[in-house]
Amino acid sequence: MSVAVVVGAGPGLGAALCRRFAAGGLKVAAARRRVEEAQALAGEIGGRAYACDAREAGSVAELFEAVDRDLGTPELVVFNAGAFRPAGILEIHPDDFERCWRIGCLGGLHVGQQALQRMAAAGHGTLILTGATASLRGGKGFANLASPKFGLRALAQSMAREFGPQGVHVAHTIIDGQIRNDDRGGHHSASERGEDALLAPEAIAESYWQLHLQPRSAWTHELDLRPWVERF
Repeated sequence: MSVAVVVGAGPGLGAALCRRFAAGGLKVAAARRRVEEAQALAGEIGGRAYACDAREAGSVAELFEAVDRDLGTPELVVFNAGAFRPAGILEIHPDDFERCWRIGCLGGLHVGQQALQRMAAAGHGTLILTGATASLRGGKGFANLASPKFGLRALAQSMAREFGPQGVHVAHTIIDGQIRNDDRGGHHSASERGEDALLAPEAIAESYWQLHLQPRSAWTHELDLRPWVERF
């Protein structure tokens, strides 16, 4: 049975990804900084929960070593971690800026390095990095998000150009809009334009799954996903 790793397996998209990959027949490693918060999800899908602080190279290496030992070498890895603290340019504290960058960009490097060395050795695999509207433009008050997301997008391009010829599919997604975050059964406020005015995490997860299934003669590198009402 093939193995998937989701780094950033929180409620909403992270949980939806774990569920979709498990439904596709993969053994799933659900990784979060606080492992206890991933235990219920892992039990639900028959996967395993792991602790991982994407900011720390050692923590990410330990995650992948544990997955190799417990489940097998992953062939699908998603980097879905991120952090954001809204602030105007003059109000940004350097510590917040650095923390957001370490989680959202440096974390992508750590996860990518561990995933790509394994996939390149196997000659196949899929690495998907989750981006956002802020991957393309820095909005007012969003510098703490746009800076790491810009960097993550550049990192994904460099990874794809280096490892595509080695058989590894590297994809970057632009999630352009607000994701509905009810984590199955929770409450959320529906838009006046309908619940589908928000991005459904299950729908995003299906797109990620289809990226993994793509034949290498027609790989998508960058995929934009947005609800029908979103302006762009």
